[in-house]
Amino acid sequence: MTEAPPDPSNDPAEPEPLLVDCDHCAARGLACADCVVTVLLGPPPPRQLDPDELSALDTLAEAGLVPPLRLVRSVDPALGRSDCP
Repeated sequence: MTEAPPDPSNDPAEPEPLLVDCDHCAARGLACADCVVTVLLGPPPPRQLDPDELSALDTLAEAGLVPPLRLVRSVDPALGRSDCP
């Protein structure tokens, strides 16, 4: 008897990386000084953070060592969706 191949839909979904793009952050200017990205890197070009990097930033913020990520994706009202991937 042959076994059926594993069903990929049963695998837990891997977290998606987060694209940090300060140019599209709705809080830009208002919260930049208290954002972990600015504190650690200065205003960066768009950058993708993988799930491990996001987890590390969350851990540092929860411990009070850095401010939290303050990224707020802006929404294009004409499209009704975020302008960030």
